[in-house]
Amino acid sequence: MSETRDDPDFDSGAPTSGEAQRLSALIRRRVCSNASPFTASGTCTYIVGSGAVAVIDPGPEDAAHIDALLASIAGERVEAIVVTHTHRDHSPAARLLQARTGAPIVGCGPHRAARDLAEGEFPHLDASADRDHVPDRLMREGDTLTGDGWTLEAVETPGHTMNHLAFALPQESALFSGDHVMAWSTSIVAPPDGSMRAYMASLDKLRERTETVYWPGHGGPVRDPRRFVRGLSAHRRQRETTIRARIEAGDRDIRAIVGAIYQGLNPALRGAAALSVFAHLEDLVERGLVVTEGPPRLEGRYAPA
Repeated sequence: MSETRDDPDFDSGAPTSGEAQRLSALIRRRVCSNASPFTASGTCTYIVGSGAVAVIDPGPEDAAHIDALLASIAGERVEAIVVTHTHRDHSPAARLLQARTGAPIVGCGPHRAARDLAEGEFPHLDASADRDHVPDRLMREGDTLTGDGWTLEAVETPGHTMNHLAFALPQESALFSGDHVMAWSTSIVAPPDGSMRAYMASLDKLRERTETVYWPGHGGPVRDPRRFVRGLSAHRRQRETTIRARIEAGDRDIRAIVGAIYQGLNPALRGAAALSVFAHLEDLVERGLVVTEGPPRLEGRYAPA
């Protein structure tokens, strides 16, 4: 990452799994014990309200996490189970929680890709998709869910996945940003499920909003979110510029580009870096700035336009 004034100020600190933590008058958080290079210290499950609550992103299919979550809200009623997107570290436990509480599952729709697979293309992140997710109520832009003293408003933020939703909590000028904006890391955007063009448009959309704190799907809060989102956009634009420069310098495939621009990267993240470069290249080809033979492919060869 470059050192520019607009770069996001990433925070490597992350909440630990354990007891539910009170974050504000309306928000509690419990972190699932599914830490990994892709999930920070684990998936953040949020409890909104008190007495009659909404639970946001119950997490992976982890019965122990649901047991602990229910223990932390003993005596309260789950009014709704809210899901930001259909990755397996966020949505499968919604069904476990529904079986225990009877609460409706609301929020994002079923998993869908940004585009169809090209001939011979392999869905590299297919195992991460929760294709069993079907909400009882699909929420779209501006739809609201209300409870005692709280309101959640859906904000469509496609890109990381195409069904991704964030949820605004106007009573606290807060936004539950899912995996679209996180303080600890950039979000992976991996075709065909994700779309860099949609992701960048969603960042632009968030820059126009006025929330003062984001509570993401992994890691700690995003403070000064408008500045942070501006930095994310600048970071992505600079990454695009770097990729174009590597192609101009003679790199012709994604492996070479990743080796040049992600030096010292954790080997466990090399595949994710390749998919991120692929997302940028797909967008560059669509805009006529880079060329390739046939549709863009992860294994394709690329050249300046």
